[in-house]
Amino acid sequence: MKFILDNWMLIAVAVASGAMLVWPLIQGATATGLDPAAAVQLINREKAQIVDICDKAEYDAGHLPQAKHIPLADLETKLVSSVKNKTNPLILVCASGVRSAKAQAIAQKLGYEKAFSLQGGVAAWKAANYPVEKSA
Repeated sequence: MKFILDNWMLIAVAVASGAMLVWPLIQGATATGLDPAAAVQLINREKAQIVDICDKAEYDAGHLPQAKHIPLADLETKLVSSVKNKTNPLILVCASGVRSAKAQAIAQKLGYEKAFSLQGGVAAWKAANYPVEKSA
């Protein structure tokens, strides 16, 4: 007991550093984002639907092939009518992956069981050298 009382600061530092080491593992286990390679597998194997939630200018500049365009502001009202099957995987995409994480929460609230966010968004997709389409 004397050891613990004399070295409480060292013990606190050890516990805090251990918690910081474990935190990314816990966070990664709860995250449901996909990297581009995992997204391609989901598209090919389970016929995942892609919804781009960018604004019109970003969508026109470059989007994933066969992506439906529903801006984030309209997602809650238009997603159910655009993507009818709620059991198929749904991949939500934005330019960088930040807004698509918010869209994922909206889709899950609407009942889409397998809603995923593309980590890194269109930028990560392009960096992985996957094809993009541009609107005229």
